[in-house]
Amino acid sequence: MSQILYRKIRECLTLEGVKTKKGVRPQEADLSIIKNAAIVVQKGRIEWVGPERALPKKLLEKSCREIILDSQSVLPGFVECHTHTVFAGHRADEFELRNQGATYQEVAQKGGGILSTMKKTRLASEAELFSLAQRRANRFLEQGVTRLEVKSGYGLDLKSELKSLKVAQKIRGPQVTTTFLGAHAKPPEFKTYGDYLDYLVREVLPKVKSQKLSSRVDIFIEKGFFEASDSERYLRRAKDLGFEITIHADQLSLSGGARIASELRALSADHVIKVTALEILMMKEAGVIAVLLPAADLYLRCDYPPARQLIDQGVRVALATDFNPGSSPTQDLSLVGLLARLEMKMTLPEVIAAYTHNAALALGLEDEGTLTLGSRANFFSTDLEWRELFYSIGQKMPSQIFINGRRVKNA
Repeated sequence: MSQILYRKIRECLTLEGVKTKKGVRPQEADLSIIKNAAIVVQKGRIEWVGPERALPKKLLEKSCREIILDSQSVLPGFVECHTHTVFAGHRADEFELRNQGATYQEVAQKGGGILSTMKKTRLASEAELFSLAQRRANRFLEQGVTRLEVKSGYGLDLKSELKSLKVAQKIRGPQVTTTFLGAHAKPPEFKTYGDYLDYLVREVLPKVKSQKLSSRVDIFIEKGFFEASDSERYLRRAKDLGFEITIHADQLSLSGGARIASELRALSADHVIKVTALEILMMKEAGVIAVLLPAADLYLRCDYPPARQLIDQGVRVALATDFNPGSSPTQDLSLVGLLARLEMKMTLPEVIAAYTHNAALALGLEDEGTLTLGSRANFFSTDLEWRELFYSIGQKMPSQIFINGRRVKNA
């Protein structure tokens, strides 16, 4: 019996309007809310959704399993499209240093930052990394995350980068999309950033591809890290190898990331704090998703991205935690959504679209993030009404979570 009927849904946010508009300037009407709804799932996909009173007789006559959702709200599962979930150790000491006035770059220059986590991650076994990563994935799942992006980037050599990606692929619970972020920082065994990027193209990317560990490549373009010219050559070579690309762009300075993302038609440009009107226009014309990471901006005490300008100009915006041990050691989606509303002046419908449909597009997944005909049946039910979402920090949202139409529990 592969068909499942979900009944007695108080309100179902299908986001059909958001999907129709391809995520551009979402408004309340685009949430496409159905009252007293029902959903029919066949082989993990949405076969029908609408008011329960309008259920087609041919569906009612079929033998199927019924799940009663007790007058709860139903939303598409959240898509957490930017995380660094696989790592060992912590950097709580650096948090204190930054609070005492040290900058992110100053901490990195003294051997802290990414290289500090690199040392601990290289030493950790695959089993140790998996145990840590699975607990973190469980925490995301509890919040309604049905799709989790996981980057490498704390190994910075062939053995450790492949180890990190293998760990990410083993994670259970939310469905996982892996991203190769070997170009996160320059490891000490290389003299120049260019030499390290050449090594990644020559030695690492082919193995990532042949072992099917990831189809995506990311890079941290920033002054003091990977400069624009070297980064563009690296990304072009990655595209030639068949990888989709995304970029850590213009977080601490206007360093060229959003421009390169637009010229190379990357799936997304992430952070985009220091962009100008020109970069915003380029991103709009190229269809690049702007992934905004306000929890990192809170921790680093820097400016927030110009969300209103991005959205109003027609750039599609996604949200994510940027969970990592240094600049954003939080997994709390409610905090991210609240910061988006308070500090970036995003409306609640914009936040919901940013954490579902648009976040899925940032991962190249057009069949997730909505509850529309043919989409993947990833969703959660909650006792909350939709207007109560992203309203209270630490808020428990999901009551039940479904992936491919099946109820899931933490691994």
